[in-house]
Amino acid sequence: MKSFRTAIFWLHLTAGVVAGVVIFVMCVTGALLAFERQIIEWSEADARWVVDRDRSEVIGPSEALAAVMELRPDAKPSAISIRREAGAAWEVSLGRDGSVFVDPYNGGITGESNKTVRDAMSAFREWHRWLALSGDQRPIGKAITGASNLLFLFLAISGIYIWFPRNLIWKAVRPVIWFRTGQGGKARDFNWHNTIGFWTSLFLIVFTITATVISYQWASNLLYTFTGNKVPVPRSPSASQGQAEEANFAVPEGLSGIWATAEERSPTWKSISLRLPASGDSLVFTIDEGIYWNIFGRSTLTLSAKDPSLQRWEPYGERNAAAQLRSWFRFTHTGETGGLIGQLIGFIACAGGAFLVWTGFSLALRRFGNFIKRHRGVEAER
Repeated sequence: MKSFRTAIFWLHLTAGVVAGVVIFVMCVTGALLAFERQIIEWSEADARWVVDRDRSEVIGPSEALAAVMELRPDAKPSAISIRREAGAAWEVSLGRDGSVFVDPYNGGITGESNKTVRDAMSAFREWHRWLALSGDQRPIGKAITGASNLLFLFLAISGIYIWFPRNLIWKAVRPVIWFRTGQGGKARDFNWHNTIGFWTSLFLIVFTITATVISYQWASNLLYTFTGNKVPVPRSPSASQGQAEEANFAVPEGLSGIWATAEERSPTWKSISLRLPASGDSLVFTIDEGIYWNIFGRSTLTLSAKDPSLQRWEPYGERNAAAQLRSWFRFTHTGETGGLIGQLIGFIACAGGAFLVWTGFSLALRRFGNFIKRHRGVEAER
């Protein structure tokens, strides 16, 4: 057992040295992205909210899009989203050009998205996912972060094994589960490494497992295999979709009436968004029905762009277990499934992961330095 423990220790140290820098980058950017949604909404609060009035005065989505097109004639809206909250402005996404917010009561433009904040968050995300590599190099960045995430998972699991005291007595456990004062150098780094690892490892294991499912298709497919469901065939953009994106944007005729049909499909809806432009003769709505335990569970409704006839209704609750689990994994990785508490845990765990890398490198460098000194001492004796 001693030799096995020693082998695990050296594998742990080697994995940390090999992937430490990338893990540090992912942890720091993960912490910066922990409250991304709240930060963006706070920075755009003046544009996102209007004075609440009688909802019988609400305009239709067609009028909202027309107002945006009048302000931005060359714009190509990529989506329109409506939240069922008193005083919430409607958001029209313009792809890489950000978003515009519309007063649902009079069609006035209340403001635009905060480009500075969104660009900063986008930069953090690019570092987190691809090490800020772009173009043909992006797959390389994704491969590096994916592999480093797997090593991080191993580090979290092996760290628990290495840390676990051989004698479960308070005298042996206490020094490695809380910070000790009055220490410096190796003793301080060792204490911090063990203490931070003790309190964050389980959360880091969850975050790295969910990241693995997001990063690798084989890991995502395993969810379907383990739950006994058929692995879906990846969808590729159709030629008609590509042509629609290149064509000049036009508001679908009768959109407001078709939108009313989408609202009737789910009377409890909390938010509805529509992808634009229309894909052929179809309008695809994403609906938060507000009835699922998973607050990020979304249902999909496909209607004809020519009339409000139903083409396909895919409630979140009727999706197979793997598809629902995949949705849980996506937002568990960011901590959002736990609300603000989950996001706070994610922030602390990511910050802790960065400190684990820092203290780990410090301990490794000291070990390497001691090895060099011993080697030189042996050479001198010869």
